[in-house]
Amino acid sequence: MEANSRLVVRAPTNGSSPKANGSASGLTVKAKPAMASFFSGIGGIDLGFERAGFRVALQCEIDKYCRSVLHRHWPDLQPHKNIKEMTNADVPVSEVWAGGFPCQDVSLARMGPRAGLRGKKSGLFFEFARLLEGGLPRVLLIENVAGLLSSHKGRDFGIVLRTLADLGYGVGWRVLNSRYFGVPQSRQRVYIVGCYRDGRGPAEILFESERRQGNDKADGSDGKKTVSPFKEVLGDPLKGPIVPAIAYCLYACSARHTGTDWSRNYVSYPDGRARRLMPIECERLQGFPENWTLPENGEFGDADRIDTLRYYALGNAVTVPVGEWIAGRVRAYLEKTKIRNAATGAPHSYAAENNPSVVLAQKFQAPGIWPLARIEG
Repeated sequence: MEANSRLVVRAPTNGSSPKANGSASGLTVKAKPAMASFFSGIGGIDLGFERAGFRVALQCEIDKYCRSVLHRHWPDLQPHKNIKEMTNADVPVSEVWAGGFPCQDVSLARMGPRAGLRGKKSGLFFEFARLLEGGLPRVLLIENVAGLLSSHKGRDFGIVLRTLADLGYGVGWRVLNSRYFGVPQSRQRVYIVGCYRDGRGPAEILFESERRQGNDKADGSDGKKTVSPFKEVLGDPLKGPIVPAIAYCLYACSARHTGTDWSRNYVSYPDGRARRLMPIECERLQGFPENWTLPENGEFGDADRIDTLRYYALGNAVTVPVGEWIAGRVRAYLEKTKIRNAATGAPHSYAAENNPSVVLAQKFQAPGIWPLARIEG
């Protein structure tokens, strides 16, 4: 059972009802709903939404290497470089805006005091909010490290929620672990969903009523000692290679030294040899197709330099199957509210302004959508 997660729903504070981006008249008439991607990285969220039937209409990413990866997979898009230089005229009409603003200033992996939203990187959330105020998409998705919840004793997270609520969004959040979505990596991230003028929408998207089949493993009450999933191994015990059944969280590092950055995740052999995970194996741990992180051209140096950039990019990426699961639920929500609006003639699916602010504490079990994936040696 996962730790407690909280769903926060707030009534919008502004009394006006400005026209939302793609929302006032229902879904934009297109074969596929559009999503705009901010802080795109190497496209983990983008690929997840694309697999769920969305069309990626915009990308914004400041890192040159990541932009090269993005352009290789979405050649028809020219990623914007700097969100600070963008205006709403740069953003095509999209039902969904998604992205994960930089986590460095809120992450628990950072040594020493955390700057939080006052930091130069994590503070870019306010640039996203600036654009959001002028665009007002029907649904927004924000991903970040779980450390955001505790940054400045929770005050930074409260600022994020209040900012979105003040713009007219019902807001909910949930911590999801990638290991429950078909990749053998324990990676907890917080996902924040906002639905414009809809206080119930975030719960419809983030929380499911169904339960997975079967029972959990025995908890040791019968005298059997439980084994940490990180200590379970897969592979040939006689010849190797041997890998952990569940990998520790990948971080944004080069993985080229013997420190803790990679020594927890390694491939071993019975004769005592060990090696770090290769970039292609890290791609599998994040749910990307093999060699997804190769650049568009050879301007980034030799193979070792490119490997370093690939490790770094993968450590910052969103796990693709998690993004796909959320995207599927977002699309179901958009289609459901479109039908509901057509039947009632309402411009919005639910009048959140008539719903009192409420905080719901919920325990949840992360959904087992796909069977556990294994990495090869």
